[in-house]
Amino acid sequence: MLNDTTKSTGMSRRGFLGLGALAAAGSVMGLAGCSPQGQGSAKASAEEAAQASDGAPAWLGAEPAVAEGDIVRTEDTKLLIIGAGTAGMCAAGTASDLGLDFILAEKNDSVQETREYLGIVNSKPALAQGGEADPLKLLNELTRYASGKCRQDVVKVWIDESAELLDWIDAKMQAAGKQLVVDMPPAHATGGTDYYLPVLQHVWLTPYAPPMRNDVLRTAIEEAGNQIRFKHTLVKLVCDGGKVSGAVFDTDEGLVQVNAESTLLATGGYPANPVMMSALQPAALGCSTSSSYAINDDGLGLRAGLWAGGVKDPDPSPMIFDRGAVAPGVDAGYVGEGEKAALPGTIFQENIGSQPFMKVNRNGVRFCNESTPYDFVCFQAGQQPGGVWCQVFDANAPEDILRFSTIGCSAFANQMMAAGMPIEEFCKVALEQGVMQKADTLDELAGKLGFEGEAKKSFLAQAERYNAQFDAQKDDDFGKEAYRLSALRTPPFYGCWFGGSLLTTLDGLRIDKDCHVLGADDQVIEGLFAAGDVSGSFFSGNYPEYLVGCASGRSSVQGRHVARLVAGDL
Repeated sequence: MLNDTTKSTGMSRRGFLGLGALAAAGSVMGLAGCSPQGQGSAKASAEEAAQASDGAPAWLGAEPAVAEGDIVRTEDTKLLIIGAGTAGMCAAGTASDLGLDFILAEKNDSVQETREYLGIVNSKPALAQGGEADPLKLLNELTRYASGKCRQDVVKVWIDESAELLDWIDAKMQAAGKQLVVDMPPAHATGGTDYYLPVLQHVWLTPYAPPMRNDVLRTAIEEAGNQIRFKHTLVKLVCDGGKVSGAVFDTDEGLVQVNAESTLLATGGYPANPVMMSALQPAALGCSTSSSYAINDDGLGLRAGLWAGGVKDPDPSPMIFDRGAVAPGVDAGYVGEGEKAALPGTIFQENIGSQPFMKVNRNGVRFCNESTPYDFVCFQAGQQPGGVWCQVFDANAPEDILRFSTIGCSAFANQMMAAGMPIEEFCKVALEQGVMQKADTLDELAGKLGFEGEAKKSFLAQAERYNAQFDAQKDDDFGKEAYRLSALRTPPFYGCWFGGSLLTTLDGLRIDKDCHVLGADDQVIEGLFAAGDVSGSFFSGNYPEYLVGCASGRSSVQGRHVARLVAGDL
């Protein structure tokens, strides 16, 4: 519970401008039934992994075969949690608090990083500041983003249980010295249309200063006498008569089998698997130039769930931010092939890319409303030459950014401009790498950005037209809001090419409201749960950026929900 409402709610986003609290964003398919255990080594060769099972897609590969004699040790538990990320740590922290017998297995040697932004519906701190959200409008807004390709009862679990989750986790964060802030969105329309902007995002101040949320949960879990099994890499789920009864892990001591009454997959998405991405997310790759995903999110948990009989969401749902800065002439998409393919960008995220400055294609002309959710401009650029766009602004950028008043993690720029950070300091990495260009005239800038011939003429004409639209305070091309127009008249001028920065994938295993994994016949696969990005049934086609923090909030709630359900606390 929140023991000190004033402590938790005394500051809104407007009250901590300049503190840098948003620094995190800086510079189907299904197989029928569980696969039977076979003979041989669990460490299948690359050739074996590339082969498709009968009727299965090539990216899925064959489930590794494990001989009984290869198991060096067996453990038993009530709840096996696979993955120490956002969903898994909330599940483990809850299980620990409830005294539930559980094992948490993580393939790396530490708990995974969290983004300290959490989408919470009608929390006590938000309500205290007048930030009440309409739960059913929110439910239907998420359904609209997904074009109806979701399960509303799955979405509703997050809406209904997120406030309780915040009570639980904020008590631990406060004890660790982390202050909670409610991110109050501006009271105006955004994106050239009346998107619903409910109060959802909750942030712990200095979000990337330790301890982070998963560090706090790890401490609580271990102080309660529970050990996290690190360096446990999932090999396969164990199936017994159509029921999942645990999993096999590759560890330093060999293959370890954990038998469990219930198994929770919390392994993340598959953005770090170029083979899966190429097969399942062509539109995302067609507009992405850089990566900001967790390099461990290789999709193995999703594949294991499919091998066990689960069904995947049919449509792709990438999470892409419009911050993949690249040098002039670089196209979106992979460089290289197969497992060695990689996106070309060298900058994690260039935050200023999310600001609604003028954006043009390689022909030097605008092609969309720049004031929309992050991935909208990315997908629009996917239909333009090279899948990229060029963003241009002038020396008045700090004042422009403050007027734009964007939301979510793009508001990091607002905080820094309010604190007086020079624009060149904010864009330091891109300028130092020569990715962002600077010039005293637009003509000179056009040359540095690679515009030549007719494209250069079009670029300069577009800048004049954009200035005229700013003067008239009317975008009569794409309908961008007047307060998000800006002029290009004051030197120096800056320009940078962008594609999307790929964060993760959101199309996972289909689940019901209690996070049970569902098979091809929509029946529950006994003993198997999925939470977070490895699960599906929530998003489709996009990430609803204006519903700030909904993905992290969803993952956290689902992890806690499963642990409470298994413990009999729901």
